[in-house]
Amino acid sequence: MKEKQGEHPFGDAGQLIAFGLFAIVWVADSIFLDISTGLTEYVPLYVRSIIAMVIFAVSLYLLAASHKVIAGENRPVKVISGGVFKYIRHPLYMSAILFYVALIVLTLSIISFVFWVAIFIFYNYIAGYEEKLMEMKFGEEYISYRQKTGKWLPRV
Repeated sequence: MKEKQGEHPFGDAGQLIAFGLFAIVWVADSIFLDISTGLTEYVPLYVRSIIAMVIFAVSLYLLAASHKVIAGENRPVKVISGGVFKYIRHPLYMSAILFYVALIVLTLSIISFVFWVAIFIFYNYIAGYEEKLMEMKFGEEYISYRQKTGKWLPRV
């Protein structure tokens, strides 16, 4: 397996495994078993749907905006700090994290939320690993970028 430069060697596989496991847990609890979805009795479906759609839209925006900035084979090798990367350092990962949140909001599955916490810890780990690689590769330029840009949320 060829390691991508600047990425955790198991990042892609880990994300696929996390998604597959999350999908199984979410579908099992939200559709078939209803073990931890009791909160849905207190929050109407239309409210949950609207909130989930907004979160999903933000997720899609981050995904599209990230790909727009990093796509292209002739991209210069430098710290990417334009576009959505101007506001958060890991918009692609944040897009995935928000996708999970949208599904959780839709069914209010507590089991899925607990699983999401583990997934977030994984994403935070691979993001931290990749940040160390970026710091070694770009030095002060990346340190300066990191100091003014939030890891998961924009700095105010």
